[in-house]
Amino acid sequence: MPKTLQIKAPPPANQPDMPRLQVDAGPSRKDVKDKIIERFEQKYIIHPRLVPKIREYIKPFCIPDPNGKGHIPEYTVTTLQLDTPTMDLALAKERKTFARFKLRIRTYGKGGSAPVFLELKRKVGGVIIKSRSKMTMEQYRGDNDGRPVVLYPQELPLLKNPVDNHYFLEFSRVARAIEARPKMLIRYIRESYFGANDDYARLTFDRRICYRPTRRWNLPGIEESRGWRPMDTQTGLNRPFAGYIFELKAMRDAPQWMLELVERFNLTTTGFCKYATAWRLETLFRGFEYDAQSMNTTVTNNSI
Repeated sequence: MPKTLQIKAPPPANQPDMPRLQVDAGPSRKDVKDKIIERFEQKYIIHPRLVPKIREYIKPFCIPDPNGKGHIPEYTVTTLQLDTPTMDLALAKERKTFARFKLRIRTYGKGGSAPVFLELKRKVGGVIIKSRSKMTMEQYRGDNDGRPVVLYPQELPLLKNPVDNHYFLEFSRVARAIEARPKMLIRYIRESYFGANDDYARLTFDRRICYRPTRRWNLPGIEESRGWRPMDTQTGLNRPFAGYIFELKAMRDAPQWMLELVERFNLTTTGFCKYATAWRLETLFRGFEYDAQSMNTTVTNNSI
């Protein structure tokens, strides 16, 4: 079968097209990631030797992410994954539930040096719908006698941006409804690019991906380096090499250069999920075994 990027999906019969986010072309549309967006994503596990070749190929079509540092535009991402006491969000991913969601809290770089983003990421079929609220680290930490602001939103003053405030309250509503709690920290270095002339197109390479189980709400900065376990290994990636996670993101219609990139480098999509992989590796670390039916399910009570 030809390995093409399956990124365009028609709406169901008798259903109107979902509205597209209207943004300017060019570098100014970098702020799109702070709004609610609807998009398609495709992930690939690639060998490190392929990375410089892809970098060279995309030069005419992409610009570096302005948030990146250095000649190669990189930054460190730290994400706190929330889940129910019985890991229902992780199980929904593993069982490929048609409509599912993730609750994650994200920051960048050193502790306290960047804002905190609370993301509610829904997936319906092959479509990603993500809403994102932004606040300062001081607001996230709060002064609530140790009570997490996510579960006690009434104790946080209104955020200045009404859109951020709306999505924060929605995030909190869902977290409270499912009794969400911290389960896993994920960290990685991301190299990121934007399509130079597309409504919305992103291309990212993730490397040095690691995880750490947690029960705490705090977001450690990159200066906290103890206790992290690698997950971009042969075991974690289920490949004969330790590689990169390469991801393409676009709106309903992928640009032609993206389609040609997939063909040129003979890429095959994969369903790699950092959170699910961390869960699988942690169960192995604790002595459980693979289930015969799945790469992620193990004979465990799901209470990591």
